[in-house]
Formats: sequence, structure tokens, C-alpha cells
Amino acid sequence: MDFIKSQESLTALEWILRSIVGFIFLIIAAKMMGQRSISQLRFLDFIIALTLGNIIAHPLSDEHLGMKGSMITTVALVFLYIAAIWLSLKVPLLKQFFDPPAVTLIEEGKLDYRNLKKAKLPIEFLYAELRKSNVEDISKVAYAAWEPGGTLSVFVKPEYMPITPSDLKLPAQPFHLTKPIIADGHIEHALLREIGKDREWLNSQIGPHSLHNVILATVDTNLTIQVHTVRTTH
Repeated sequence: MDFIKSQESLTALEWILRSIVGFIFLIIAAKMMGQRSISQLRFLDFIIALTLGNIIAHPLSDEHLGMKGSMITTVALVFLYIAAIWLSLKVPLLKQFFDPPAVTLIEEGKLDYRNLKKAKLPIEFLYAELRKSNVEDISKVAYAAWEPGGTLSVFVKPEYMPITPSDLKLPAQPFHLTKPIIADGHIEHALLREIGKDREWLNSQIGPHSLHNVILATVDTNLTIQVHTVRTTH
């Protein structure tokens, strides 16, 4: 374990071992911080990600620096991060500081230029975000807000919303959740057990295809199998 400590020089194998340890350690730290830290970068998430990246990067590139200090610092910061999230849930002022409310940018087709400047967003960027929501005109927007996670929430006016079967009083087909039962050529055995079926049943449901050649197949709540991608044979 000498490769973790400060050294005058490291062999290629010791550099690789140090990288492996750092990689596994960061995975454990990310698991401790939870899904929020990787799903969206809010203020607190950005600070911790920036700090941890700098702390662990130096001993991975400088043989004169040991890893022990960086690992202890990382653990301490992870616990501080968890404590800050817990306190923000208990103390309203801290919650507002770490997770500020959404900034209203458009209301009833009117742009709030003051809030746009407050969010430090150029108009071109706002239009780019609107296009992602298939909205080409601000006048069609009932409400749009810049969220703390760095995304734009857009709600169009009712008259511009797509017509649904409920609007026309038409019967609608029930929703069927679809899950991949074969992904990248591998059978999802956990899903097979969940639906109470086995490999033989799956083989009988994929039609003329061979299980070995199916790359992607899905199953819905009605247990209907649909083969999407088949490996071509030459």
C-alpha cells in the first residue's frame, strides 16, 4: 500500500493502482451523497463537485502527494454535504439559501426582463430553451420559470396545447409500461422473475427470432413481447 503515500517516484503499476483506488473511492463517496448529487447540479451540488474534483485530482497526478489526506478531506466534505442537506430540510432560511425558488421569466406571454437579468440569462439562450419545449413564440407561453437546477419549466397557454382524447370525449387506450427484457443481447432475468415467467416462455414469445440474435426486446404490462433489434447474420 506504499503507493498511497507520498513517493519520490511511482512505477507505472503504482500509478494504475492509485488511479483504481481513487476511482473506487469517488464511487463510494458519490453513493454516500445520493442520487441528487448526480441528477442535477444545484448550488450546493456544484460546490461539492468542484471541490472533490480538485482534492482527488492532485494526488492522482503528483507522486509527491499522498492519498491519505485527500481521502480524509473527501470523507469530511461528504459528511458536511449530507449535514447541509439535512439542515436545509429543517431550517427554512438555509433551504432558501441552498435551493432558491424558481425565477419567473414569462407570465401570460409577457417577458419579465428584470428577472431575466437576475437569472443572468441572455434572450438568445431563453429562446433556445423554449425551442427545446417546441415553443417558438413567447406569446404562447402561460408561464415559464428558471429552476434552481438550471432548467427552464415551460407551460403553454391552454389554447395552444395539443388536443387530447379527453378534450374530445373520446375513449383512450390504457397505458402500458414497457421495459427492456433483452438489452444488448442479455436477458433481464430479474424482470423475468418479476413477471413470473422463465426463459422458455420468452423464447416462445419472440416469434421467428432466436434468443441469441435478439439485441433489444421489450415487454409491457400485458406481457406482450416486442422485438426491436435483431443481430444480422452474414
